[in-house]
Amino acid sequence: MDFTSIDCIKNYFTQEKIESVFFILIGMFAILFALISWFIVRYSLYKGLAYPLFLIGIIQMGVGVTAYISSPLDKIRVEQFIKTETKKIQTEEIPRMKKVILNFYLYKWIEITLVGIGIILFMYFKNSKQVFWKGFGLGLIIQASLMFSFDVIAEKNAVCYINQLQTL
Repeated sequence: MDFTSIDCIKNYFTQEKIESVFFILIGMFAILFALISWFIVRYSLYKGLAYPLFLIGIIQMGVGVTAYISSPLDKIRVEQFIKTETKKIQTEEIPRMKKVILNFYLYKWIEITLVGIGIILFMYFKNSKQVFWKGFGLGLIIQASLMFSFDVIAEKNAVCYINQLQTL
């Protein structure tokens, strides 16, 4: 086993951990903005914006914290597979990563749908006095777009990682 394979694995899990920090920070900012919108600003547009920011912010925090905690453990597990149990790369890690990549496909469709719903709400209520729904739509557009962007990057990293695993 060469060191470039181990370096590639370390890089994958390092990138995953860095992305998880961004998820945590974005989630914290979204939740904080939502709370300020509800309790301080209290304007209907911002109240509408706050709901998707808050709800998706909680998801971002959960995903970020989970990935932040699990990345170092996963890295150690895979490095151990490479050093002593290379067969487990094929029987455990590659199938796990194929599920991860399949999940990205599902997540991206959900995010695209949420962006679409957000655009419809924003455009439908664009000139309405019911600015709550305009804000809600804007919140969906912002959060789902951010999630989509991060998932595209994470999926690209996962595909690169699984390709490297398949060469071992």
